[in-house]
Amino acid sequence: MSAKHGSLSINSENIFPIIKKWLYSDHDIFVREMISNGCDAITKLRKLEVMGDYTFPEGYKPAVNVIVDPDQKTLKFIDNGIGMTADEVEEYITQIAFSGATEFLEKYKDKTTDDQMIGHFGLGFYSAFMVADEVHIDTLSYKEGSTPVHWTCDGGTEYEMADGNKTEPGTEITLFLNEESLEFANEYRMREVIEKYCSFMPVNIYLSKENAPQEYETIDEAELRDDDVIVERIHEEAKTEEKENDKGEKEVVEVSPAKDKVKINKRPVSLSDPEPLWMKHPNSCTDEEYKEFYRKVFMDYKEPLFWIHLNVDYPFHLTGILYFPKVKSNIDLNKNKIQLYCNQVYVTDSVEGIVPDFLTLLHGVLDSPDIPLNVSRSYLQSDSNVKKISTYISKKVSDRLQSIFKNDRAQFEEKWNDLKIFINYGMLTQEDFYDKAQKFALFTDTDGKHYTFEEYQTLIKDNQTDKDKNLIYLYANNKDEQFAYIEAAKNKGYNVLLMDGQLDVAMVSMLEQKLEKSRFTRVDSDVVDNLIVKEDKKSDVLEASKQEALSAAFKSQLPKMEKVEFNVMTQALGENGSPVMITQSEYMRRMKEMANIQAGMSFYGEMPDMFNLVLNSDHKLVKEVLADEEKECSAAIAPIQTELEDVTKRRDALKKKQEGKKDEDIPTAEKDELNDLDKKWDELKQQKDSIFAGYAGKNKVVRQLIDLALLQNNMLKGEALNNFVKRSIELI
Repeated sequence: MSAKHGSLSINSENIFPIIKKWLYSDHDIFVREMISNGCDAITKLRKLEVMGDYTFPEGYKPAVNVIVDPDQKTLKFIDNGIGMTADEVEEYITQIAFSGATEFLEKYKDKTTDDQMIGHFGLGFYSAFMVADEVHIDTLSYKEGSTPVHWTCDGGTEYEMADGNKTEPGTEITLFLNEESLEFANEYRMREVIEKYCSFMPVNIYLSKENAPQEYETIDEAELRDDDVIVERIHEEAKTEEKENDKGEKEVVEVSPAKDKVKINKRPVSLSDPEPLWMKHPNSCTDEEYKEFYRKVFMDYKEPLFWIHLNVDYPFHLTGILYFPKVKSNIDLNKNKIQLYCNQVYVTDSVEGIVPDFLTLLHGVLDSPDIPLNVSRSYLQSDSNVKKISTYISKKVSDRLQSIFKNDRAQFEEKWNDLKIFINYGMLTQEDFYDKAQKFALFTDTDGKHYTFEEYQTLIKDNQTDKDKNLIYLYANNKDEQFAYIEAAKNKGYNVLLMDGQLDVAMVSMLEQKLEKSRFTRVDSDVVDNLIVKEDKKSDVLEASKQEALSAAFKSQLPKMEKVEFNVMTQALGENGSPVMITQSEYMRRMKEMANIQAGMSFYGEMPDMFNLVLNSDHKLVKEVLADEEKECSAAIAPIQTELEDVTKRRDALKKKQEGKKDEDIPTAEKDELNDLDKKWDELKQQKDSIFAGYAGKNKVVRQLIDLALLQNNMLKGEALNNFVKRSIELI
């Protein structure tokens, strides 16, 4: 076969169904495409007028009119823009993917104005066939002497074109809706779609219903405009009332002056704002305008914390406004509140990529002609510009936060609880943001005082450094539930942070990695003396048998709770310390908390909550319980203990004898004897525990102390709480 060179050919019969059915993800997006084309037609005419190539007729008002007709099942898009000749219809409509906007911009690139073309693709018109069985175009070019054109197509690859009857420059597109798309002939449905996609198009957009009865409104005559259609002039006489004057005499007083009013045809109201706030220079915008725009666009009547107005010309074009809303939690519900536009044309509210992930919690609008869109203008495509914009936005936000902190720290601290989730999220997900934010991110202690990271290190380094030179950050996540622990720490001269935010668990883990020789410990994770160990711990003074007796007694009276386990221990905490405390291991608790927010750690969430019940062996009440327990139980315990010691001695001897031997080298008789001894040991231990439990069950102080500890930790509920109240009354 000889070498051959040629061009690829695309069969329109094959590509047309793809354009109609698969090009656009959202069925209603054809509205945006139709209106965009109309806006472009008007923008072209404006450019020509500015350049002196065209003169607007008297009273010209650029507009795109959308007319629904449920009776005829049609939808019309009418603009008074540049219009088309027959040749232009042939070129721009029948040649799929050829953009008239592109050619126009190229032709007049040396005479450019501030107006931007928004229809850079030639496929938008064909989105009409997603909802229409047939489409008509009636158009008349602005060029003097032009002949109107009528074009029709039934959704196939064939079309008809002939002379039309349009008399004014512009274009009228009529969609004969298919049966599946009749919803778009409904005025309310169309209003919804236009407001979704076209709220900020650069041209006024009006919606009406074909053959709808004329509506009227009455205004003061002084408000009358030249283009108002007067139906009736109305004179309202002054209104009077009989009132009593200062002298107690009745007199007739005018309460409303005479008015001249006018009944007029109801003025059409544009569904678009051609000059949205973000397109204005920041210096010309007032705070109230920013707040009103926020309320209008996001339907949030809580004032935003503050906003950032973006206005960039180089190395890319970007305008927009980003708002920090008042939100303390629930990240997911507040995502996707940033709207992306391209030359005032709505693209998407999914801005991942162009906006750093942590900033998707913000509300706002971004508009850039430089963002790379797919052919349907529905999706953002990643390129170098996107990365540049993302980096710029992140820097702009961090600079703004730094500026507020530096210039008005009091305001920053006042808003910290609302700002915290944004800043923490950014620090957790973006390394370069962490580097900037650590200078203005704040810690808040349980007294409501705020500190930067550096300030707080200075505050606690003298008193909260342990024996290994680690800086210990004590924190609580609930001031009320952990009040006693907080107070105990404060009495030791410690400062306690309040870390009750949604992301604080993750922040703690990250900061332990970022801050050199630092460790975070929740204030209820251990008794206060063990929170910050400044010297080697002394051994417990209470002998083992007494510890065992106390532990067995108290453990027997602990309530049964689903997925909760207790370990009972004794410690010497001083005469003035609490008699009983409940603590929870920092590590296990933190792992379980992380399991709730981090995939891959769910197995920790299935594990029971592990608590320590700590008995203060120095406290008077615990000593009394121990003394009374020894008195009541010693006689019964003594023979069991003697037998237990004998069993233990023989068992230990056998184990020692078997050390280093393989299982097959140990005689069966020895194995059997050891198994019997283990069973006997367990049996004797259960007997002892049963005696201690029997004693504890009759000692109201034991259960009272346990319940007090549970109550302090918000763990005493239901029947147990009711029994506690009754027991308290009896003890009193």
